[in-house]
Amino acid sequence: MDAPLITPDPTAPATAALPERLHVISATPSIANHFLAELRDVDIQKDSLRFRRNLQRLGEIIACRISAQLSYTPQVVRTPLGEAASQLLRDFPVLATVLRAGLPFHQGFLNYFDQSPSAFAAAYRIEGTAQVQVQLDYLSAPRLDERVLVLVDPMLATGKSLVQTYRAMLRFGTPRQVHIAAVIASPEGVEYVMREIPEATLWVAAVDEKLNEQAYIIPGLGDAGDLAFGSKI
Repeated sequence: MDAPLITPDPTAPATAALPERLHVISATPSIANHFLAELRDVDIQKDSLRFRRNLQRLGEIIACRISAQLSYTPQVVRTPLGEAASQLLRDFPVLATVLRAGLPFHQGFLNYFDQSPSAFAAAYRIEGTAQVQVQLDYLSAPRLDERVLVLVDPMLATGKSLVQTYRAMLRFGTPRQVHIAAVIASPEGVEYVMREIPEATLWVAAVDEKLNEQAYIIPGLGDAGDLAFGSKI
């Protein structure tokens, strides 16, 4: 059996010995840590507008980080007083998200990649089963051949919904570059996604301690979909 990519250790930082394909935003102090702390705070969570906005902000921050990995074309731009050399994004990535919790996070990416086409999937875990099972009911996407794909979902718990969504999307074509973004991930989810989608680069705001027996991230932040849009029946 292969050695795990990340070994959970309560006495060590979750970002120790990270593989090169994993980028953890909170590993470097920045304003992202402030937004992440607000997302976790049980009192601030009561303000769903603020919760959604913080998901957007983290989406914007990670979008900017991912943008440094994309291709650019030199171009001269005319100003009122002359000309300036610039670098323009060669092609905007396809932005994909998993409904419903992913919508505010997706909007943060769309705020920066404002010319990007979008893809959407309705994937959810089936409760009451012995093992985590995922149901995929809806998928809409543009052509993906030779495109950059950015697949976003705020909570990377087991990773099964992201992997199942990505595999289903491949019927629309094979991307030339794949980025997966989450706000909070578990070590188990990170290992699963990186093993099952080896071509992907993973971007997360934080890697938490573990999954509990119900496959929810600890300490996590709770149910992102309910906090953003209200409790479901």
